Formats: sequence, C-alpha cells, structure tokens
Amino acid sequence: MAAIILASASPRRSELLAQIGVPFSVQPAHIDETPRTAERPAAYVERLAREKALAVAAAFAGDLVLGSDTSVVLNGVILGKPVDGKEAMATLGALSGTTHQVMTAVALARGNHCESRLVTTEVTFRGLTKQEIAAYVASGEPMDKAGSYGIQGLGGIFVKELKGSYSAVVGLPLQETATLLAEAGCPVWKHWPSSRESQS
Repeated sequence: MAAIILASASPRRSELLAQIGVPFSVQPAHIDETPRTAERPAAYVERLAREKALAVAAAFAGDLVLGSDTSVVLNGVILGKPVDGKEAMATLGALSGTTHQVMTAVALARGNHCESRLVTTEVTFRGLTKQEIAAYVASGEPMDKAGSYGIQGLGGIFVKELKGSYSAVVGLPLQETATLLAEAGCPVWKHWPSSRESQS
C-alpha cells in the first residue's frame, strides 16, 4: 500500500489525521500563497491545497500526498493570519456578533494527478467584549491562526453556532479526507486496530 504524506507543518492537521487512524509522515510544502488578482476565496483555498499536495508529490513518486488549506472569510474578504496584536484585535472585533465562513480544501495527489474537495462551514460568533478580545490576544493564541482564532483552543468560547464540519474549521475535513483516501484505494478503516473481543 502506498505511503501517505501530509504536506503540512500544522500540528492541528497532524492531530486530526492521526485521530482517524492513518499512518503518515510529514513533509511540509513550500509554495507561494499570494492570492491571484480577482481570485475568489473558494478558488484560492482549493488552489493552494492542490499546489501543496502536487509540490510534495513531485518529489515522492507513487506516494499519496495530502495537502490542505484553510481561510476565514467575512463578507467575501479573506482574513489571514494577523501580522501583530493590533490586527488580531481588529479582526476579532470584526467577527464579533457576526457569521463568517471557514473554507477548507483538502487535496490528494499521486504523481501529477490530484483530486480535491472544498468544505465551507458557517461559524457565528457571539458578541465579544473588548476586555476578552484583549485577553485572548495577550494569550498569543490568535497569532498563527487564520482569522485570528482557534476553535479548538481558547477561542472556542466565542463560537455561538456552527453549521458544517468542525474538523474543517480546525484545519482538515475528516469525512472528505477519508473519502479521497478510499477513492485512491487506501480506505482509512484498513489501518484501524481490532480488539480480540470484536474478533470473538
């Protein structure tokens, strides 16, 4: 069976992939993530996931390479990782009391062939106070996160409602990832351990 490689340095994506019992190695992709002129958020996210997977697959012939990308989108505008605390506070202020989209794409490449899926999740924040925004930014958690928050961390208390895939918001849509692997002849359940009790 082909080896599986995760083309991401994200510890969150590694944790999610490990959660579904997939054995894998990590080989971060290094690509230009600059949006193209007039590129829509959905197209941007899916293109980056595909480029990451294909960039690593080119160096590991025959292996299955997973690439993923996540963007937080508010009113059609991509909210990237904050450059400093001031920008993080402004972003969280903009998200306060509103609904935004988290777009995550996952791509699976082998050689120069690549399949991808895009998942859009609606996330609604409750109203945030200036004091809790300041405390959250001071914690440092927002600084390496798209949209300046992590739903799996301290920022989880801001989420009033979620419609869609929780794992996609964290960074890797598990159902779509498992589907891509199954379609490539590598169903994740084949890697699951079986207890003696279930075999008797």
